[in-house]
Formats: sequence, structure tokens, C-alpha cells
Amino acid sequence: MARRPLPRILSTGSTQIARSRDLARTAADSATDVLHPLITISRGLRRLAAAGRRKWVDTPKDRRGPLLFLVASVVLVVALVPYGPLLAVITLMAAAAWQGRDRTPATPDGPDEAQSKRLESLYEALVPYFSVPEDPAPLYTHGGEWANAFESYEFDDTGRVSHLSVRYPAYFTDGEAASRARIEQLLHAKSGRGREYRFVWDEEGNQLTVAVLPPLPTDIAAQRFVTAPGETVLGFTDPADVRRTLPLAFGEERRDVPPVVWRTGVRSTEPHLLAVGGPGSGTTTFLRSIALQALQHGDVLIVEGGGTGEYAFLTGREGVLGIECGLAGALAALEWAAHETERRLLAANRARQAGLTPPEDTRRPLWLLLDRPTGLGHLAATDGRKDPGSLLQVPLRHGRATGVTVVVAEQFDSVESLGEAVLAQTRARVVLGPASTAQLGAVLGAPPHTTPAPDVPPGRGYARLGTGPVHRLQVPATPDPYDEATSETHRQAVLALLPAPTTPVDATPATDPATDPVRVTAPGPVGVVAEG
Repeated sequence: MARRPLPRILSTGSTQIARSRDLARTAADSATDVLHPLITISRGLRRLAAAGRRKWVDTPKDRRGPLLFLVASVVLVVALVPYGPLLAVITLMAAAAWQGRDRTPATPDGPDEAQSKRLESLYEALVPYFSVPEDPAPLYTHGGEWANAFESYEFDDTGRVSHLSVRYPAYFTDGEAASRARIEQLLHAKSGRGREYRFVWDEEGNQLTVAVLPPLPTDIAAQRFVTAPGETVLGFTDPADVRRTLPLAFGEERRDVPPVVWRTGVRSTEPHLLAVGGPGSGTTTFLRSIALQALQHGDVLIVEGGGTGEYAFLTGREGVLGIECGLAGALAALEWAAHETERRLLAANRARQAGLTPPEDTRRPLWLLLDRPTGLGHLAATDGRKDPGSLLQVPLRHGRATGVTVVVAEQFDSVESLGEAVLAQTRARVVLGPASTAQLGAVLGAPPHTTPAPDVPPGRGYARLGTGPVHRLQVPATPDPYDEATSETHRQAVLALLPAPTTPVDATPATDPATDPVRVTAPGPVGVVAEG
């Protein structure tokens, strides 16, 4: 069967529409060029009229009469002078043309002298790395033209490079991490320290893009995030790194901020997390933020190796099974967690064999949060008792199938003491605080694409989930509400997220948990009691 041709109006309609748009655009550009003097004079007349109106309004009322008489006299004299009206119109048009001119400062065609010297310095510094004697037509030579190597560039208000696109020869070993690191370190030093740079290598096109990253927001307070069950917001990152945003409250203002979301549960490929940082880096704040989010849909058991009472505000809250600060309590709690994991695993297995849904108590998430557990390990070794870290093997290996999630926070100098099970099973990693590139690569498994800054605010670092990319991270401010140094805004934000208390007011102990954190008793569904 022969295909009938389309009607002429349908087959040529798009071509006619495109031709009509081109004609209309050309006519508009021509009309703008022809009427440009008239547009300029009209704009100038409006500005002169506005200036005259402002002058009249600013003149005191007792002087408006003499001013009006003076203007009328000038108009009369001009009218009586030969060719006076014509000269007045010409003068008015000239003044209007001058006032109506485009006052937008002209964009310079190229860099100024200082910027050219900075680009030339960058070019000369790259010559030893991007040139070889065997190259017949080298792109980088001493005294060469930097314009051939730098395709685009931008400068900030201080005169330092904020964006740079660098071409390099094809024989450069851009596939080796050491070669790339040398170039990144050089550009970081020559472009200005104290800032974070992102380096994007295009090995296929032999091009390197350097961009200065803006600082991440540090004014994000703890709040209820719009997430699904099994999703935890670790912090917030750059908009170009993630495709998702969350609406957050900044006082009376609301903004959309890109988060770093960690997914846990049966289908998670990174069911456990390890956070590493130095003193004052914000790892405890990070665990507090996770605890407040986990209490929405699950139970939390906290083991605090430092014994500073940073989690005392969670005492007696619904879902908090225990806050252990001593060695005996930590051993008892972690031993219970191992038995609970085995119980959940057996119950779920029996239910599946019988074709039934696993019991509800095996599907409720259980979070084990350990803050600096190696401190308790040293106490256990001194006292000749079992290492608390050895009790984490069962929750780490079978936690994903039983809804048990382990989060460990430790300092750099004690990471190696955590044990092989913790280091092998915690595939989600977070590094907070100042850290070198070697430290970041050792913990995260891959170096970041940005240069770490020497001075960062608390809660600032990097995150990597499994084998994914390395993200910059800023943890939401979640301070201890019992701390006197906490601002009232952050204190109320944390207190608003606390679950309801599980004990009546009459049964509250007389001691203040903020001043007596050694013994913390938080009976939960399993009846765990912490003794110092």
C-alpha cells in the first residue's frame, strides 16, 4: 500500500515558522539600530525630567517663587533672542543625548596587566611538567604564549584566578594519580592558598578545568528533614554533586539545599558507617545528628568512650535503649546487641521458611552509635577483659539483614585500633576537620577532587558512600543543649527534635544528667542500664 504524502501545510509548516522567526528577529534588530538615537534621546529626556522634578521637590517652599520667576525670565529671554528657540531645542537634545547614553561600563576584551602577569606565571610554572625535549612543536615553552594553553579564565574581586581551563599535551600521564596530584598541588599554590579548588580532568580531550568552590553553608541548624524511612541526611554538599535538594528553614526563610543522603536497610550496599576526625572536628555533633534522625523510626543504643556526657540530653527519651559511658555497661550493651542480632536473624529465617512476614520487632531499625570506642578498648586491655570492639562482629556482618546499623566515630590516631571487622564492614566513610590528602585517601579509599582547606569550621569534611564519588560535607549544627556555650536558637532546635520522655516527671532522678554523666540510666524495650 503506497504511503500518502503529507499535506503541504504540514510538511513545510516548520520551515516557514523558522523563516518567519528569522525575519522577525532581523526586522527587530534593524528597527533597534535605526531608532537607537530616538531611544537615547527619549531616555535622556526622562532622566532630565526626573532630575528637574527632584530639584523642585527639594527646593523649600519659600524659594519656589523666585526659582519659578528665574526660569520664566530665562525662557522669555531665549524666546526673544534671534534663533533662540532653535538653539534651545538643539541644546536640550544634546543634553538629552548625553544623559541618555549607555552608562554600562565596557567589558575589557582581555585581562589587565596584573592578570596577565598572573596567567604568565602559571604558564611558566607548568612548563617543566607539560613539555619534553622530544616534542617538535611544544605547547609549553619558556617565554611562550600562555593564550594558546589557557582557553578560558576568570578572576575574582581580589584579582586571583577563580576559573581556569588548561590544555595540556596528549603525552602527559594524566592517568597516573601521582602526576595529577603534582599538577593540582602546583595550581593550588600558584592560584592562591586558603581556598578550595575543584579539578576536573578530561583525559579524552586533554583538558583540565580548575574552579574555586564557594564555602558550604554553616548556618544550617538541626531540624526535621523531609526524608523517607531508611534515609539519613549526613550533611549538605555542593549543588553540582547531587540531583536532589531538601527544603530547609533558615529562621523565617526557607531554601533548597543539596544533601548527602545515606540509605540503610535490607537493600543498602553500605549498611554501616565510620566517621573519623580530630579533636573538635565535629564527629560527636555528627553522631548527635544521626541519633535524632534515627529516633524517628527506630531505637538507638549509644556507647560513649570519652565519658564526657555529650549524649545526656537523650536520657529517658522514647527509643533510647541505653547510653553507656563505662566499660561494664558498654560490654553488657554490646553483648546484648550481638544476641539481639542473632535473635532477629533466626526469627526472620523461621518466618520466611513458614511463608510469613517477619515479626515487627525484627523489622524495627536498631542503631548502635559508638563514639570513640577505642578508649574503652584500652581500659578493657588493662583490666584483662574482652575488647568491646570484638562484640561488633555479629552486628556488622548480619546487621543489614536484621535492621541493625552500626555507626562508629573515632579519631585519626586510633583508627587502626578499631579492628579488622569494623574497618572491613563500614563501607560508608566520613572524614571531618582538617586532614591531609594522604589521610583522606586512606580513610575514604579515594582522594577528593578538591583541595582540602587548612582551616575549616566544625562539622566540615568529606563523605563517600561505598565506591561512589567523594562529596564535600557540612554537618548540620547539632550541639549539646545542656552546654552553656550553645546558643538559644540551636538549643531550642535540638530540644524540638527530642522524642517524648518514657519516665514520668515524679520518677526523674534528682541529679542533673548534664552535671553527673557518669551514671546514665535509660531503660528501654530491652532494659539496658549503664553503670560507670
